[in-house]
Amino acid sequence: MTDTATDTGLAEAEAAEFRQKCVDFMEQFAPGQNPTLDDQKAFLAAAAEAGLAGLPVPAEYGGGGKTLAHEKIWREVKGNYPFPDSEFIISHGMCMPMLAEYGTHEQKERFLADNISGKTMWCQMFSEPGAGSDVASLQTKAELDGDEWVINGQKVWTTLAHKSDYGLCVARTDPDQVKHAGISMFIMDMRGPGVEIRPIHQIDGGSHFNEVFFTDARIPKDWLVGDLNNGWNLATAMLMYERVAIGGAGAGKINQPNFKMLRKAAESTGQIDNPVVRDQLMQIWSMETCKSLVAMKTRDELKAGKTPGPGGSLGKLFGSNIAWKVRTMALEFAGPGSVAWDPDDESAAELQRIVLNSFQSSIAGGTDEIQRNIIGDRVLGLPREPSVDRGVPFRDLKVGTQSS
Repeated sequence: MTDTATDTGLAEAEAAEFRQKCVDFMEQFAPGQNPTLDDQKAFLAAAAEAGLAGLPVPAEYGGGGKTLAHEKIWREVKGNYPFPDSEFIISHGMCMPMLAEYGTHEQKERFLADNISGKTMWCQMFSEPGAGSDVASLQTKAELDGDEWVINGQKVWTTLAHKSDYGLCVARTDPDQVKHAGISMFIMDMRGPGVEIRPIHQIDGGSHFNEVFFTDARIPKDWLVGDLNNGWNLATAMLMYERVAIGGAGAGKINQPNFKMLRKAAESTGQIDNPVVRDQLMQIWSMETCKSLVAMKTRDELKAGKTPGPGGSLGKLFGSNIAWKVRTMALEFAGPGSVAWDPDDESAAELQRIVLNSFQSSIAGGTDEIQRNIIGDRVLGLPREPSVDRGVPFRDLKVGTQSS
């Protein structure tokens, strides 16, 4: 008798065997609550050694050489543990799939294995002071000088740049083309000459984001990713990966982390029996359940091995809506601990971080307004908004520092 297929598409016996391998690994190597960066690197190194990191990436590039069906099982199992590799959400959720899909053979050989194993961390450099939601207005430029590209310009809000070894950066390579053309994507050495990183002090006391300045920073000619002047298409693909990574975090299963956190807060303040509070809690439970289902559907669509489509904006926007509602509820019934806390009280500190970080949820990975435009235009097929710069060469546009 042959094995029946599971919901992953694998034979039942194969799926069960692989799932047990994942469980055994997590029981031995999961770093526990609030792991440090070194803890996460050790976890990823062990996962790579066990063939469980970068599962869909071919083994010749340091991946697991498995299918996206195996990846789904791994995510489901890993989702039962506190985020063991959360600092690598950009490195693995965005940079790794871009290198795997669009990188040259030589780029994959050089960079993928260290990325997958956590030996190197990667960041994404899109936004600029004059190019936020309208990333295509970017002014950082790349000019070819012999066998090297010379990069000059500035990026901002670059998450984890100060901890990263490499990054994927979009820069303008032909200002005579319209703004969405004439852009290319490059691999950048974040520790190289001409690269200055300035951490941005945040409201929660941390410095997660950074300004990055390029002053005659030089990189090899072959660090161009994809085709010259095709960077906007690559940037769009990477943004889709980003929205899936943000909106689908922990998407291996249905879970309700904010509901659990708020329920605990309501119990500690004695409000859990308040019918209004209970109704609010169930709203969050329902929203997080729906978000999980949307994220699982989006990840299932990736089984075709293609770049995720605009549907990833649904999970990202829904996550932002949840964050805003969670903040309101925390301020209403969690008490002063949502904004002021004892540094030794880790549970209270977790609550305040969620409240304060909720403000960035509507910006990071594309604003809510951008997500609604994408959903309206590319998912629902509604008419596009009017564009006044269509067909105009970039050098003639009044954007950023060109507006003076």
